[in-house]
Amino acid sequence: MSHKVHPKVYRLKGLDSWDSRWISAKKTPQYLEEDFRIREFLKEKIGKLGTEKVEIERFAGKLVVIIFSARPGLIIGRGGTGIEDLKKLLEKKVFSKLNPKDREKRDLKIDIKEVKDPWTSAALSAQWVVQQLERRMPHRKTLKQAIEKMISVKSNQGARVEMAGRLGGAEIARREWLRKGRMPRQTIRADIDYAADTARTGYGAVGIKVWIYKGEKFE
Repeated sequence: MSHKVHPKVYRLKGLDSWDSRWISAKKTPQYLEEDFRIREFLKEKIGKLGTEKVEIERFAGKLVVIIFSARPGLIIGRGGTGIEDLKKLLEKKVFSKLNPKDREKRDLKIDIKEVKDPWTSAALSAQWVVQQLERRMPHRKTLKQAIEKMISVKSNQGARVEMAGRLGGAEIARREWLRKGRMPRQTIRADIDYAADTARTGYGAVGIKVWIYKGEKFE
């Protein structure tokens, strides 16, 4: 049987870095839970505002949450009010629910970084496919449009999109995929961006997977 490995985990340290960057021998379970809760909350709150990923860094007495978004203006708000509201909600919805013994006094900082071209991001491309399917657009047309938009970017040398579920409302679930350009998934030095998402349609859930190949990287 085949053994499937996440493309990012496959290339950690060599080409990519961790989404959570901190070291703690005693508080690893607590920090892992916090990171999970932070990401779940932000996905629910601003996940549909073009959010690509959330990175978390911890220092002595300081917690930095870095949000990568294609539409940072919607998150920041007028005069930075959006970020202040996010901080208050994080304190109320996430940190206040932790065990009182695990709470720490720390400075919470939220940084917003812009993703200039959403079609270079597998996560944002997958979000677009999800939105199209939830609007009842034909799945084959959506597949072709997504591939064409991704491959039109010069830095992208290959793209692959896969759908699985009751496509088109069929009674039997199936899988369909489309690829254009190169996609060397077994090459460790290949810079491949990968993301998975789920479309909640009227006829059930449809799983979406997106791969974007951006060339090879050498140390």
